[in-house]
Amino acid sequence: MRRALWRRAATVASASGLAFLCAATARGQDPDPLGRLDPNSRFAIELIMDSASTAGLPTRPLMSKVLEGISRKADGRRIVAVVRTDFGYLKTARATLGGVSDEELAAAAAVLEAGAKPSELATFRVRQRGRSDLEAFTDWADLLTRGVPRDDASSAITKLWQDGADDATFHNLWKSVQSDILQGLNPGTALQNRVRETPGGPTPRKVKPPEGQQENQSSR
Repeated sequence: MRRALWRRAATVASASGLAFLCAATARGQDPDPLGRLDPNSRFAIELIMDSASTAGLPTRPLMSKVLEGISRKADGRRIVAVVRTDFGYLKTARATLGGVSDEELAAAAAVLEAGAKPSELATFRVRQRGRSDLEAFTDWADLLTRGVPRDDASSAITKLWQDGADDATFHNLWKSVQSDILQGLNPGTALQNRVRETPGGPTPRKVKPPEGQQENQSSR
């Protein structure tokens, strides 16, 4: 996937799913990718897709999950369970956010999948005209999958959004936090440290340093 686990795939699912289908067809292989599912699983997937279409929800993110499950040789019942769960996330995201683009809806569903609560998305329902929450949601989900505590990630992203942060601000925060985590820093601490450097970011809670560092500071 693009950044962490399924996160980036959620925001580009329409492109990746379509590309997968086109590539398979061009090679003369699997013109009907669902044909690789057992009959019961295929029937269940088709029902979910029909329900999503009837509800006005994007089906490509769901198809992307189906295709990934097939490529991983996952059990058909497991694929159905994952797709059904994702369908639920899409429905919840639409109920919370109202009329947003398919890409934003898929990204919001990914935030829920990563562990955020629907109530934490509600702030994003009201927005300035022409403003997209796609980058904010993508980075939010990535932070959660990297192990940043849910409350800390929600507070940081929500405050930045309310203060009018642009896409570059969100992306730079995520990029810096990811870099710190890869270097071994605790995810929550990494976010708190980087939030201090972000213009308009929330006032971070005080992070207690490790015992060894405490002793060194007190001896100065």
